[in-house]
Amino acid sequence: MPAASLPVARVAVDVPLPHLDRLFDYLVPETMSADAVPGCRVRVRFSGRLVGGFLVERAAVTEHAGRLAFVERVVSAEPVLTSEIAGLARAVADRYGGTMADVLRLAVPPRHAATEANALGATAPDGTAPDGTAPDGTAPGPARAPEPEPEPGPWARYPAGPSFLAAVRDGRAPRAVWSALPGPDWPDEVAIAAAAAAAGGRGALIVVPDARDLDRVDAALTARLGRGRHVSLAAQLGPAERYRRWLAVLRGRVSVVAGTRSAMFAPVARLGLVVIWDDGDDLHAEPRAPYPHARDVLMLRAHRCGAAALLGGFARTAEGAHLVATGWARALAADRPTVRQHAPVVRPAGEDAELARDEAARTARMPGLALRTAHDALAVGPVLFQVPRRGYLAALACQHCGTRVRCVSCAGPVALAGPGQPPRCGWCGARAGPACASCGGTGLRALVTGARRTAEELGRAFPGIQVLTSSGASVLGTVPAGPAIVIATPGAEPLAPGGYAAAVLLDSWALLGRPSLRAAEEAVRRWMNAAALVRSGPAGGSVILMADPALAAVQALIRWDPATHAERELAERTELAFPPAVRMAALTGPADVIGEVLGSASLPAGAQVLGPVAVQPPGPAVQAGAQPADDTVRFLVRVPYPAGTALAVALRAALAERTARKEPGSVRLQLDPAELI
Repeated sequence: MPAASLPVARVAVDVPLPHLDRLFDYLVPETMSADAVPGCRVRVRFSGRLVGGFLVERAAVTEHAGRLAFVERVVSAEPVLTSEIAGLARAVADRYGGTMADVLRLAVPPRHAATEANALGATAPDGTAPDGTAPDGTAPGPARAPEPEPEPGPWARYPAGPSFLAAVRDGRAPRAVWSALPGPDWPDEVAIAAAAAAAGGRGALIVVPDARDLDRVDAALTARLGRGRHVSLAAQLGPAERYRRWLAVLRGRVSVVAGTRSAMFAPVARLGLVVIWDDGDDLHAEPRAPYPHARDVLMLRAHRCGAAALLGGFARTAEGAHLVATGWARALAADRPTVRQHAPVVRPAGEDAELARDEAARTARMPGLALRTAHDALAVGPVLFQVPRRGYLAALACQHCGTRVRCVSCAGPVALAGPGQPPRCGWCGARAGPACASCGGTGLRALVTGARRTAEELGRAFPGIQVLTSSGASVLGTVPAGPAIVIATPGAEPLAPGGYAAAVLLDSWALLGRPSLRAAEEAVRRWMNAAALVRSGPAGGSVILMADPALAAVQALIRWDPATHAERELAERTELAFPPAVRMAALTGPADVIGEVLGSASLPAGAQVLGPVAVQPPGPAVQAGAQPADDTVRFLVRVPYPAGTALAVALRAALAERTARKEPGSVRLQLDPAELI
């Protein structure tokens, strides 16, 4: 028998087919009426089989003309899908041309029944569970008191910093693109902003790229708010602990959340502030369909909730510059005297004065300026060497003709894993032949030197000095404050107490020469993230960059001016009609299938179709011997920025027509792909 009140359940069924991307009506049995609350997990019969789903809303009547099936089971009465997250999931699916089912898989973690049962009733006013622990698993803190109004602290260094905090505390919605000053203060600044939102009785959501950044923000939040006043969400917690903390957020026991990419959908109640740190990091891009970026999700969420938004980093992306240029956000930065007071002194190795002293300053991998700077700095602290590649010798060439050595079996890159080891292919693992395929020579020379080989060279150059490496699976958190040489790949640089005495940024060509639209932007971001770990110029900190000083990216680091470089990048992309100045969709698949999709899609006015371009097989595919179809291509469709969502919806509708007819061939749709070339 159907429920007496609101008998119709509208269910988002977990079926990711585009033509089924809508809510379906079911009847709620009277026996399940109390548990079938909006947001709960249910099981329903769909096309003859049981599938999961979320009950989005209850209604009195249905528009379906036929007979409705009953909900088979309420999996849990816990309303895990809030109305705010359901609306956000729909908006994200529309923006990226995906389905709501795909977005909900990212937004709502899998159920952990034992954790859900044990956490029932855990709503003590001080945020502790029945066992006395805080939401983050620590021992209980003192009884919860009203959040005090935070002092500006390091935000006072920015002219607009105190006013931004005041607006957040007052419940307004300021939106800022923040150029953080170099140094170790950014986690505390993020924590102060979150405390301002909490002081105003609203929640805060902070997303950072990786676990190391999360640990720093977690410590800063604990120092500012006290234990038990926030939770951290990260994959390494394990499913049970992560779900327990997520439930604490859902039930309103905590209102401040910090986490990595997946935390962008955390169900924070009365959201008053969203923060994303280092939005240019590729870890913020979701690799699963519909491939949303944490920055876009958080900005969309702030817009929908009327929350404040803070997009921060040492560098600035073209997307950040676009938000400022369109007026959606304001720039938040320190004045030039303050920047010079906190930034290290940056010198390029190829400047004219150094060329007069050392003719090889521009061509040598490690010229005299770098060695002299490192030698002097080691007297007062550790020195950081940033190397773009890990390993030993990442690429080899013939010593006689200079031809790059490639595998004769799969044409993969040949590398040397260590001293005394034979060169092997990085794709199939085959041992490389002794003779060059071009000239027959047998000698080899290094094209790309990795972190391990660099450590060997520096160990010989500085005998008696401790040499540490941080890369790949062996990433160091911190290094001692005394003299030491630290070789790290980008993103793996450990912290040094008091900052590094100096840093040397090697092989700049490896970053600037990448075949990517974002090569210069990414190089500036990685250089600034490393240079920000160095002591300020007045404290003796210096950075040596192996690059041509005439390059715009190099000048951005020398002047510590990420905003101007981002504005230049945005202007160039606007002229070329590339994102973020426009919205662009990439369709990858068989040429005839994409042709049918584009032919049936109602594209917005002004849409331009570019392509096709043949898709090159990736290394793993070659290694496995799998060859893609000859007609696998990629088309690009670009439209003016305001028409981006209309483009995504139109392409999804065209794909839905194909899946509804069960036609063969699949097409991958991705909006605003990170790599266009």
